[in-house]
Amino acid sequence: MTGARRSALLLAVGAAAVAAVTTYVLTGVLTDDGEKTSTCVPTSDPAHSVAREWNEAVLAAIRSDFPAPTIHARNLFHSSAAMWDAWAAYDPAATGVFVHEKHRADDVQTAREETMSYAAYRVLVQRYLRSPRAEEAVTRLDELMDARCYDRSVTTTEGDSPAALGNRIAATILEYGLTDGSNEANGYVADYVPVNPPLVVDRPGTVMNDPNRWQPLELDVMVAQNGLPLEDTVQTFVGPNWGHVTSFALPPADDDGLTIDPGPPPALHDVAEDDDFQRAVLDVIRYSASLDPAGGETIDISPAAHGNRELGTYEPVGHAFNPITGEEYEPNVVLLGDYGRTIAEFWADGPASETPPGHWNSIANIAIDELASRGPLRIAGAGPVVDRLEYDVKLYLALNGAVHDAAIVAWGLKGHYDYARPISMIRHLAGLGQATDPDVASYDPRGLLLANGLVEVVTEASSGPGQRHEALAEHIGEITILAWRGEPDATDGIGGVGWIRAVEWVPYQRSTFVTPAFAGYVSGHSTFSRAAAVVLTEITGSPFFPGGLTEWRIDAGDLEFEDGPSEPVTLQWATYADAADEAGVSRLYGGIHVPADDLEGRRIGARVGADAWRHVQQYFSG
Repeated sequence: MTGARRSALLLAVGAAAVAAVTTYVLTGVLTDDGEKTSTCVPTSDPAHSVAREWNEAVLAAIRSDFPAPTIHARNLFHSSAAMWDAWAAYDPAATGVFVHEKHRADDVQTAREETMSYAAYRVLVQRYLRSPRAEEAVTRLDELMDARCYDRSVTTTEGDSPAALGNRIAATILEYGLTDGSNEANGYVADYVPVNPPLVVDRPGTVMNDPNRWQPLELDVMVAQNGLPLEDTVQTFVGPNWGHVTSFALPPADDDGLTIDPGPPPALHDVAEDDDFQRAVLDVIRYSASLDPAGGETIDISPAAHGNRELGTYEPVGHAFNPITGEEYEPNVVLLGDYGRTIAEFWADGPASETPPGHWNSIANIAIDELASRGPLRIAGAGPVVDRLEYDVKLYLALNGAVHDAAIVAWGLKGHYDYARPISMIRHLAGLGQATDPDVASYDPRGLLLANGLVEVVTEASSGPGQRHEALAEHIGEITILAWRGEPDATDGIGGVGWIRAVEWVPYQRSTFVTPAFAGYVSGHSTFSRAAAVVLTEITGSPFFPGGLTEWRIDAGDLEFEDGPSEPVTLQWATYADAADEAGVSRLYGGIHVPADDLEGRRIGARVGADAWRHVQQYFSG
């Protein structure tokens, strides 16, 4: 499949899948007394299983809601578990996660589809009734039930009918959700008071009581990453309690909400004992400085040059050849400034704002579509052939069990370490001064590290007419950095890269969003992505995407934060891990994380994915 075709497919996949089942036929029937009644004729997309239809429905609901990755990962898992328990009820060997009933039916396929639909429908309606676009989300769910001719007014949980069983499964899961530690009953609100006052983004600098701890942002206008306006102008930490949520495959968390603890991130000490924190900040500035296609620097992003990184590292080994075709991967050279901006936007919240857990469901759906087009489906690439329904329901249970657990581990660490974001780090250090040369102005051992051509002190000479800091002539003695200059206004299509006051730095994000409303360590993107990549590797039986290559094309001018890319960019991944690694590094280009957030997140995600895959086998086999 070409990159352009795959790009168009992934953008439209949710709408198309739902639309395919939202048309249904009413045929007229005359009764004995001459009155006309209506008979519903079920319609569905023959290319999609009922499990796929409901997965697309929850992805559509996520896009209509505020982008809270923790909550949506949980909803994906619970709806997947509801469908699995419904499927397993008609299988002699499989075991349910929440409900362990066994039933018989003359037509098992029909009974399964009805039970799965009622179970998923009831869970999802309850979970998205309070979303800001609830009418849109619930209407879509209603239409999916109507398209299959299932009576939504049937709410009974008594009896052995498929509808009653589905409702009973949903009721069990919804009741469980009120006691799993998420605090769903109170709108998922948790007690949390930041140690730092808000950083007012539109003002230079910041004030921090503890530079190692998270700082909320204050904006005149705040908009969620998917475009939904927010009433508050000061961020509230999303999910500081999430480490205490009951997991799918992890052991119980300790009293601090930790199940996996890699140790603390780099810290800024009262005395300059080491400079790991400052070097991490320098790395972020370096990524920001690369976001200018006018710089002319290029990068080969083909799997041969850009893939196959050892877990927890940035150095690519590359893939010698495509193992499916036996051919070498062709070079794919693009401008570095275009590449950095493209992946920062592509991976930010998913191309259609389905958040990272949902994004990996979309990636999985496309990958399995491609896999199915190439031959029979087998779990883990071996064993007996299974139909698409069995494959999908097992895929979603494993995948969404893993991303649910990834949220628990990552947010447990976020809540425990409460780590700062780069915007606070850079502005705080810059306000202190430079930490490299005691003989130069503005010296402070806890300030920014100097780097020629990247981090410098404004001097009379450097700010003279025609010099690199000319625009900063009024700020002699201050720290300046070469970085992205911020989202352009309506009259200018590109912010570009240039010398700016370090105390005014912002990440490559929208000016109404800037940085997510939770702590940095560890990266949710990195943890979600690697956990999902491990599950996809296991369930397909190969680390490689079907055909050994998958692509996504971004045409020139398709970026949203500013004009770009200047030329088309086709992202390429040979393996699921390659895609996951790029998701992690995209947050450095976007100015959202430091390397420790990303690399530890990848390592943890790999463990979470492996644990989820091992754990799910007991449900598959009973």
